[in-house]
Amino acid sequence: MLELRGIIKKYGCIKAVDNISFSVRPGESVGYLGPNGAGKSTTIKILAGLLEPTEGEIFYAGRNVWKNLVWFKQRLGYVPEEPAIYSHLNAYEYLLMIGRLRGLKESNLKQKINGFMEVFDLAGDMYSEIASFSKGMTQKVLLSAALLHDPEILLLDEPLSGLDVSTILVIEKLVQRLSAEGRIIIYSSHILDIVEKVAQRVIILHQGKVRADDSVDNLRQLIKVPSLEEIFNQLIAQEDPEAAASELISLMKKNA
Repeated sequence: MLELRGIIKKYGCIKAVDNISFSVRPGESVGYLGPNGAGKSTTIKILAGLLEPTEGEIFYAGRNVWKNLVWFKQRLGYVPEEPAIYSHLNAYEYLLMIGRLRGLKESNLKQKINGFMEVFDLAGDMYSEIASFSKGMTQKVLLSAALLHDPEILLLDEPLSGLDVSTILVIEKLVQRLSAEGRIIIYSSHILDIVEKVAQRVIILHQGKVRADDSVDNLRQLIKVPSLEEIFNQLIAQEDPEAAASELISLMKKNA
């Protein structure tokens, strides 16, 4: 089990993450939601070992993650919200580097890279510099890098950014299958209809605090609305979307 206990992250006197605690069991896919600035990506970067919490602890399989960081990262796959990639390399070189850092056997690694590039329709482009790739192509490389070593935990921060519809459907099915196999998945996205399909449970953040933590079905019953989007709007939205849209149109049409 992956456990966060009282995680706080401060920047000066501002708490980007404010006393967050939750646990995720093997085989559970959790949607991690909230408006911009709610603390989602900060939490995920802490989980990925990129940011150290100001206070609190994280445990995986009973071990303190920050005291066993190398061991933990060996079991972790991470797709960041903002691509962090060596764009002067081609896709094959980049994935070869990632696989070697992960300690994968060379022959097996090369087979895996070729397989991932084929499935993601990048076989004809994998020897081109990543700098020449579209956003969606780069995202496919990042997804491949996160999956190469068969991780026990997947942290997906806006994983569908720039992807075409067919690839989105593949990732949706992939997350469902990996969850069914017993992986731990934390899935952060603004595409709520996809989250509703892949997550058994959602955690909703607002201003660094957990506002809701339950299954989508239970939240529907509690709030009496039909969709995750409506649940999110009732818990978080600070304005009427229809009224805001009307105001924007009015401003657009206003004469100077």
